[in-house]
Amino acid sequence: MRPVRPSQVLRARGTRAHSVRSWARWTRGGRSAGGRVLGTCLVVGALAATLVALLLPVSLFGGTRPAAAGTPAFSDDGEGVRNTASGPLTPLDRDFVRKVRLAGLWEKPAGRLAQERGTVESVRIAGEHLVGGHSELDRRSLDAGRDLGITMPDRPNAQQQGWLDRMDAARGTEFDRTFAELVRTAHGKVFGLVALVRDRTGNSVVRELATRANAVVLDHITVLENTGLSGVPRTSPQPPAQAPAPPESPMRHGYDEMK
Repeated sequence: MRPVRPSQVLRARGTRAHSVRSWARWTRGGRSAGGRVLGTCLVVGALAATLVALLLPVSLFGGTRPAAAGTPAFSDDGEGVRNTASGPLTPLDRDFVRKVRLAGLWEKPAGRLAQERGTVESVRIAGEHLVGGHSELDRRSLDAGRDLGITMPDRPNAQQQGWLDRMDAARGTEFDRTFAELVRTAHGKVFGLVALVRDRTGNSVVRELATRANAVVLDHITVLENTGLSGVPRTSPQPPAQAPAPPESPMRHGYDEMK
């Protein structure tokens, strides 16, 4: 048996110590790297879960529609923006001018029916307002269409003709209610479009038409609601507010006390 030299023992011990230190460093380094990877995965997972939570209600409740989906719909004729002497003319402008014309094509006949068949005075009055207001707007819309080069309709669309047919088939109090409900609903929808055009248009001819249409449509909404048959509360005129009495002058009060 060969004797073990002290130098060999020291070298062996040093090798084992170096191996232990290397293992410890590798273990610590591995744990640190693993912790970083795990933390990154947790952050990414949390972000993904948040995104899913935000998108899920959107898809379930129809939120995929544009943010401006609540604005009134209009038909884009695909002609883009045209420059005119009265300012830029947009697809929204042209659709509005056509819709004013369309409104007169069915609401004037509806107003005449109300004047002839209305069983109560309020329905006949509403019919009179429809005929008068849309006669004016009809003329204005045709003038605007001619000045701006807009092709205009000459008959009601299928939906409007269907409304006229329903009114024509009704008699007595059924006619009164059918007339008031149909025409009031139509005015409620177009009122939003009038306001949108009045706010956005850069064309002076269209703006003038929208300004007048706003007043006429509001008048028609009011008389239709005042029939009590349109399905919405009546529109009662509000009494003018009385101005508060001016405060008594302190100088005058002191003078009176001195007397």
